[in-house]
Amino acid sequence: MTTAERTVMHGTFTIERHYPAKLERVFQAFADPAKKRRWFAEGEGRVLEEFEMDFRVGGSERASYRFQEGSRFPGALMINNTTYQDIVPNQRVVFAYTMAFGDRRFSASLVTVEFVAAENGTDLIFTDQGAYFEGADGPAMRQQGWTKILEHLAGQLA
Repeated sequence: MTTAERTVMHGTFTIERHYPAKLERVFQAFADPAKKRRWFAEGEGRVLEEFEMDFRVGGSERASYRFQEGSRFPGALMINNTTYQDIVPNQRVVFAYTMAFGDRRFSASLVTVEFVAAENGTDLIFTDQGAYFEGADGPAMRQQGWTKILEHLAGQLA
């Protein structure tokens, strides 16, 4: 691929959710590796091959899984690499992540997750600022993906 054929699309989106759970419990769903694995890495249509998480500033997270037959990308290996940039317990998590099919990276994003105590639970504000490389999914599809993942979180908190 020549330099002229390379493209990048930028996009930012915000998802706001209310969870009827205490703020500390919602934050722990992001901080505890076993809890995060259940709502973030495990899921229908894919087989989890690896999940490692070191929740600290400068720490990393790696998830890799294969899509099953009948999914949009049957047999494809998806790799998600994350580095934690900032953590303020019970207030904020900032992380940078890349996504790749095998060795082909197709996006890089910076995410800020804000946790706000609210009546009857916690408000979560999730902001993703992404760069999507040649032929990648783009911000609309990524927002759909994160919306579904945050629904899984709701299920784990219920």
